[in-house]
Amino acid sequence: MRSVFSGRGRRVAACTALALSAGMLLATPASADDATSAARAFAEKRQASADGPKKTLSSSQAGSTRAGALAAQAVSPLLSDLDGDGVDDVIYRDEYGFLNAVVGDVTWPFGDFEAPVAKDVIPIGNQGGGALPEVLTVSETGTLTLYKDNSEIGSVDANDNYRPGVRVGGGWQVYNKIASPGDVNGDGRADVIARTHGGQLYLYIATGDLTKPLGGRILVGSGWGVYDQLVGLGDGNGDGRADLYARDTAGTLWFYSGTGDKAKPFATRKSIGGGWNAYTQIVAGGHGSLRGRDLNGTMYFYAPNGNGTLAPRVKEGETGAWKDAAQIANAGSIPYLGRDGVHALTPGGSWYWYQNTTTGRLAARETVDNQNSFPNDNLFGLSSMDDDGMSDLGHIVNGYFFVNGGLIGGGWGIYNSVVGPGDLSGDGKGDLIARDRSGVLWLYKGNGLGTAFSTRVKVGSGWGVYNKIIGAGDYTGDGRTDLVARTTTGDLYVYPGTGNATTPFKTRVKVGSGWNTFKQLASPGDLNADGKGDLIGVNGAGELYRYLNTSPSKFAPAAKIGTGFQIYNRIG
Repeated sequence: MRSVFSGRGRRVAACTALALSAGMLLATPASADDATSAARAFAEKRQASADGPKKTLSSSQAGSTRAGALAAQAVSPLLSDLDGDGVDDVIYRDEYGFLNAVVGDVTWPFGDFEAPVAKDVIPIGNQGGGALPEVLTVSETGTLTLYKDNSEIGSVDANDNYRPGVRVGGGWQVYNKIASPGDVNGDGRADVIARTHGGQLYLYIATGDLTKPLGGRILVGSGWGVYDQLVGLGDGNGDGRADLYARDTAGTLWFYSGTGDKAKPFATRKSIGGGWNAYTQIVAGGHGSLRGRDLNGTMYFYAPNGNGTLAPRVKEGETGAWKDAAQIANAGSIPYLGRDGVHALTPGGSWYWYQNTTTGRLAARETVDNQNSFPNDNLFGLSSMDDDGMSDLGHIVNGYFFVNGGLIGGGWGIYNSVVGPGDLSGDGKGDLIARDRSGVLWLYKGNGLGTAFSTRVKVGSGWGVYNKIIGAGDYTGDGRTDLVARTTTGDLYVYPGTGNATTPFKTRVKVGSGWNTFKQLASPGDLNADGKGDLIGVNGAGELYRYLNTSPSKFAPAAKIGTGFQIYNRIG
């Protein structure tokens, strides 16, 4: 059982308690004890939600169509068969950052709760000659961790105690997508591909040595950045070689047949068809099959026809059963961590929290403090400053800057905007952007702990033309952190990130006009589990609208997802 103060509950409770103990409140109608008790109650409520029973999922039932297809395609090594029944099982990261394994109709906790949150999960099948498969995870800061001999209840020893994973690499934050296509070179072991932010594709051949499971990287192509989903599926055409599916931003799915050649492992692409942008995540299903998760969290199964094409889809499991899955292992999407909702404050100083769902909406509001304890306080949300992958809290009072209640330092009163969009320097650690009153923009690199920042670096001047600067994640589709800015006349721009701290942004790209209709404009992170940063806006009538990112630097038409938000004077 997870402790009461784990996950988001612990984060918000700690923020509130530290803020109170530091004497940061300018007006406190409630006592510190009362506020701390309220924060504890909030933490317990959030933890009950995280620990409560999950909706029953099914990863192994899609009717006789699936069973027949898998029997015909049983020629490539399975990547995540956790119970030895000849069918790949599903591992996923939930909206609280925990890993889960779905075996048949049962969901088990998976992995090590104390480890940094896994940004992506890459099952690689049996690598070490044992009876059970291995699984790789990648953290925000690029640590590659291997979990060996994973059973149907995760990485456990003979006494059912969780075994920590073993660090087997670092620096993997240079890639925006890592996947296993299956066995590329015919040695019976699944290999790994990794794509850079610039679209270069590298191949890592498995070694069979669990202390160093991957060999040196081999450049196998460029131009792969045109795809927003990249799925390694095993063998899709029955020739025993590892194949790939890739989806472009227009929604067309492409099939790359394996060649067996390490230098050029994939043949010329073949179009499978359009309309695949209906899915937020496209997932390998084992033996060349494919799954698609839609916006509502419903999963569909596509059996292979044996030539790279796919049979008509079959609904798999209950409607909406996968809506708590933020990132599914073997999914093709660029994974995202860092911001999971927005804070909302009333003019009187009450503080509320809205967590993201994965279905394009915000969850029901949760009370952090409704005793009007924070009137006129400069509270604002930040993308994760540490390794928990969740939103953090910034607070400036009397020129002193705090992150989650911990003092960073003084002198921050010179800034009229501070934004935590995520990693801008390419090291996987959350950074800050601050604009001073003369319109100069500055970058502060984070230390990955949320406790300190490096000496500021000047980004540029002229940023005073914007009345709103926000950001949380990737808006251009390359996996890098970007920034969004709105002019006083309502023009909206995206500044694509470079991953370079000295020149963190490319030339701005205009997104559209008329955005001054929103009194509140905020960046909640990824609202629909497709890995891209989305936006929300509140108009004068208090109506809440979402803009889902379709990238590059484009958004789907507005969709109203709430009312009554006029009670807040700050959302972010």
